[in-house]
Amino acid sequence: MYKFFQKKPKILSPRVVVRPHLSWQFLLTAIIICGSLLTLLSWGMYEAGRQSVNTQNDIDQEKLAHSYDPGNCRQTKKQKLCNQIGDLIQQLQISNTANENLAEQVKSLANENDHLKEKQAFFQHLIASNTKNGLSIYHFSLKETQTPGKYRYALTLIQGGERPNDFKGNLRFQVKLLQNDQSKIIPLTNKNATQDFPVKFKSFHRLEETFNVPPDTIVENLQVQIYKNNDNKAILTETVQPAL
Repeated sequence: MYKFFQKKPKILSPRVVVRPHLSWQFLLTAIIICGSLLTLLSWGMYEAGRQSVNTQNDIDQEKLAHSYDPGNCRQTKKQKLCNQIGDLIQQLQISNTANENLAEQVKSLANENDHLKEKQAFFQHLIASNTKNGLSIYHFSLKETQTPGKYRYALTLIQGGERPNDFKGNLRFQVKLLQNDQSKIIPLTNKNATQDFPVKFKSFHRLEETFNVPPDTIVENLQVQIYKNNDNKAILTETVQPAL
């Protein structure tokens, strides 16, 4: 009976915890996944904040535009202040329009003044030619047009004298070119493919023509020679360079 109630001896052993073995590949994959999730979360928070700021800016701009509306101005501010602002804006618009009109008038007057100066110089030259009782070159110019390689030249002749006879003669033009580091002098021809440009006038004569040069060619100058009919010696010669 005593043996029945006697406790049996127990064998005590430490507690054992069983954990699964994790490989380094699994750990690396877990770290990558966690890093990616954190990156996506940060990017999402950044985009949400940026959109919130843009939305707030749009709202502020709408409020600003709304505040400058004349109708809303009268509703939210004093009527007197709104009227003053409207008057100032109207005066500013009128002032800008007046300034633009004044600038156009000044430009037109400047052009008219230049034209009058040109006429004055022409008549002064014409009067001086009358005292000389002879032929003179009033204007001779050369410039390149907007078309590459195309040049335009203009010549104005004046004959003086109280009762001048008709001048009859010919004009000859020679253009000096620089091509491939070599200078060349080429005569210009008229519509009839001749070098002589016949002229006949009493007081003044104006000629305006064009000519073309080959590519990669520089026009150095243009010379005009004036001959009387049946005379092989030029009575006038002048050379002009292209205007810049």
